[in-house]
Amino acid sequence: MAEQSINIPQVLVFIVVTFLAVRWYLSKPSTEGTRAATANRSGSAPRINPAQIHQVADMFPHLSRRDIGWDLQRNGGNLTATTERVLSGRGLDSAPASFVLPEDRRTAQPARTATPVAKPVHPDLITKYNLSTKLSQTAQPTDIEQPKVKSWSQDRNERQANLQRRREEMILAARRKLEEKEKAKASGATA
Repeated sequence: MAEQSINIPQVLVFIVVTFLAVRWYLSKPSTEGTRAATANRSGSAPRINPAQIHQVADMFPHLSRRDIGWDLQRNGGNLTATTERVLSGRGLDSAPASFVLPEDRRTAQPARTATPVAKPVHPDLITKYNLSTKLSQTAQPTDIEQPKVKSWSQDRNERQANLQRRREEMILAARRKLEEKEKAKASGATA
């Protein structure tokens, strides 16, 4: 029988592998709950993004921004957890008096000009795509069908023209449907 012996290279490899395994195990990231609890205990609360507060407030306008910010701080900035909590019906806890919302850069900056900047007015699709002439042409719908055009072409310009024509047809058809609906509503209101 041959005796087994442990030699020095085997011992060194065992020590290195053990060291790396222990180091990997200890450096694993902690879960969300323990990270938030550790941050709250150490006094350095996680930084709450004002955009997250704004996003939740847009989804649930009946909630207070302070309560949303407080819940986000408590769960480590996890937007999904806050949303799930509201959707499940549990509601959000009230923020303590000592809690201060982080400043939103959009509202914290002073106005640079004394006059308000006018927002650009979005025209309707008829104006945007200059379809007013075609609208008056198609005011009297005709029963004559246009010949079918190939749905896809190898020529780029022809494809673009086909897509533009289809877009215009869709806009005009939607306009006609809206006018018919308004006429029906008006005739229903007068009857």
